[in-house]
Amino acid sequence: MLNRVTTPQNLDERFRDAVSALRPPEERRDAADPVREGSTLTGARTRALFDAQLTARHLDLAARWLRSFNEGFATTGSAGHEGDAAVAAALRGDDPALLHQRSAAFYCVRASDRAVSGGGDPSRRLEEAARDVLRGVVASVRDPGTGGRDKILGNPDLHLLPALSTPGGHLPRAAGLARALSRAAAAPWPEDAVVVASFGGAAASSPAAAAAFELAGRPGAGPVPLLLICEDDGADATGEDGWAATLLRGRPGLRYFSADGCDLAAVHAAAVEAAGFVRAERRPAVLRLATVHLLGPEPSSARPGDLAGDLRVADLARDPLVGTARLLVEAGLLGPDDVITRYDEVGWQVRKAAEEVLGEPKLASVGEVVASLAPRRPLRVSHAVTEAAGRAAGPGAAARAEAFGGNLPEHAGPMTLAQTITATLTDALAADPAVLVLGPGATAGGPHGVTAGLSPGAGAVSADPSADPGGRGVDRVLDTPPDASAVLGLALGAGTAGLIPVPEVTGLAALHTAAEQLRVEAAGMSLLSSGSYRNPMVLRVPGLAQPLGLGGHLANDNSLAGLRDVPGIVVAVPSRASDAAPMLRSCLAAAAVDGTVSVFLEPVALYQTRDLYQQGDSEWLSPYQEPSAWAGEHVPIGRARIYGLGTAQDLTIVTYGNGVRMSLRVAAQLAADGYGSRVVDLRWLNPLPLADLVREASATGRVLIVDETRRSGGVGEGVLAALVDGAFVGSVRRVAAADAPVPLGPAAQQVLVGEDAITQGAHTLLAR
Repeated sequence: MLNRVTTPQNLDERFRDAVSALRPPEERRDAADPVREGSTLTGARTRALFDAQLTARHLDLAARWLRSFNEGFATTGSAGHEGDAAVAAALRGDDPALLHQRSAAFYCVRASDRAVSGGGDPSRRLEEAARDVLRGVVASVRDPGTGGRDKILGNPDLHLLPALSTPGGHLPRAAGLARALSRAAAAPWPEDAVVVASFGGAAASSPAAAAAFELAGRPGAGPVPLLLICEDDGADATGEDGWAATLLRGRPGLRYFSADGCDLAAVHAAAVEAAGFVRAERRPAVLRLATVHLLGPEPSSARPGDLAGDLRVADLARDPLVGTARLLVEAGLLGPDDVITRYDEVGWQVRKAAEEVLGEPKLASVGEVVASLAPRRPLRVSHAVTEAAGRAAGPGAAARAEAFGGNLPEHAGPMTLAQTITATLTDALAADPAVLVLGPGATAGGPHGVTAGLSPGAGAVSADPSADPGGRGVDRVLDTPPDASAVLGLALGAGTAGLIPVPEVTGLAALHTAAEQLRVEAAGMSLLSSGSYRNPMVLRVPGLAQPLGLGGHLANDNSLAGLRDVPGIVVAVPSRASDAAPMLRSCLAAAAVDGTVSVFLEPVALYQTRDLYQQGDSEWLSPYQEPSAWAGEHVPIGRARIYGLGTAQDLTIVTYGNGVRMSLRVAAQLAADGYGSRVVDLRWLNPLPLADLVREASATGRVLIVDETRRSGGVGEGVLAALVDGAFVGSVRRVAAADAPVPLGPAAQQVLVGEDAITQGAHTLLAR
């Protein structure tokens, strides 16, 4: 049976009873004096923070009231965590913060402090803060954070970034942002800012948290002004022997602080010390607050602890609102009746705000929902490529020559896919000081040597801070921890700070372990901040399978299902050198212009491929184009490349990646047999080149889909759906990899698509 003291009604009753039992002292402290002996909080400041705590508590109650008649859609609240109001008081209003779902008191303090600094009325600003939070609860389009898309404690005017993910998922971004502040000249925060991120005690064990801890505390990371706030409400939170305390205290590179999260004065003292350390030393710290969990996410919800009556009663005895009331009463600043009167006044104000937001408009169409998802401005992207070419050929010509060590790539002769990507990255670093290249072993070349040589010549800046007095622009080629969540976290933070990161993970299998960072954090930032924040990125992924399964199933992961359904991201797959450079430039330009998140999937098997039809023909190579030709070879996002072989139009082969080379070889043999083929290299898997696809399919009436991913959930399914939606009339056949991991050695050929299967599929269609 659910213990009755966990309900909102009885939480309210217990607060009133506990406050009524308090007794004021004979001597009253002055409001300008410390609220208790040795405290860093004055009595006046404590009263202001108490108003914020009361507002946060009544927001929880109002959310449940709204939910009771189906007008509220999110009830996860902050009851028991209101001590973080003192953390907000210890920080500056321009410190960027990513707040977890129980940090409403922090939000309210940040809002009221902004009113004070701007000369406004803090109480009126608290009312507005309550209204803004409740707008998230009722999904109002006037919600300043998400515009009615979710209930997240974000607000760009308050420098509060949305924390988008499951518990702890926002921490890698926070660590990445802290590391990026000293490198980003265009960051909207001052150089001495502290990045703050709050999270629950349970999240301390999450993989994302582990990645963030390593990203922040790893030796040689440079300045990392990061303050992590762990609001630990576990059953063992009150001592230093609990799981979260033990875990956090032992983290290398992280300075550890702790306090009773239900004691406002103690929290403030610890937060002032921790924030002062981080701001002065530019080193990371974690502050663990022992809090309590007083209300579940919904009135009817329960968690294991709710069934233990003694534990719940003990938790209620530590209610942070009662603790702050005790501070004020024992200081003689308020009497018990004053506290209860103020509690009711704030409750009335919050209920009034809840009634006011009920009638506000909601999102009413798919177009409104996705308006901030992923803007696409292809003309501006094209212009950006042209402008970059002009700079490289004009004012930046000398810097470009220096970046290449005097050996310009356009004079080097035909190049492989890998060489072309290296040259394009070098050009990007030389042309744009906002570009960062990062990944495991990036300065040594990365997993396949593609980034080799970038550090000494391609615009990389000395890691010695004295060589960069402004503190911006240091380390433009960065080595990262091997964990993909850490790589993406650093990239997310860099993008949020105004840089254009080009991270590389070791492969598709590694990316799948960090899917949350891409699918939720990267893809969701613009959407769930109503376009106020963005994290441009070009994520390089060496992937897809090699013919003999070299390295085993992890190195040959050929599943793209986890990328195809992510709204807003671009997935590019260059198959040859002549496409790689213009496609990569398009992705970089889209990142700069629109904040686009692109996955640049590079077929490992084609990195060093030279020949197409026969050994020694070198037809898979391509010369690198000089800047004056970049505009002419521009490849817009979502446009396919078409090859015509033979004079007739008998068959259309639709493919990408490794399938392009195999399909061209098969098409050449079909042409020798008298059949004409159209080979469509999709190049872009998201968005698919729908117009090109349907046009080329209709040209022959026979379509063979060559898909090197798995038959179930593979790219071919999307191509088939596109043909159906495009009203294609004709015959379609699909050749795809088996629904199995890619084995090692010759057995891989039993799973993967090969030229024999393509030839057989083609002849089957031609026979119809």
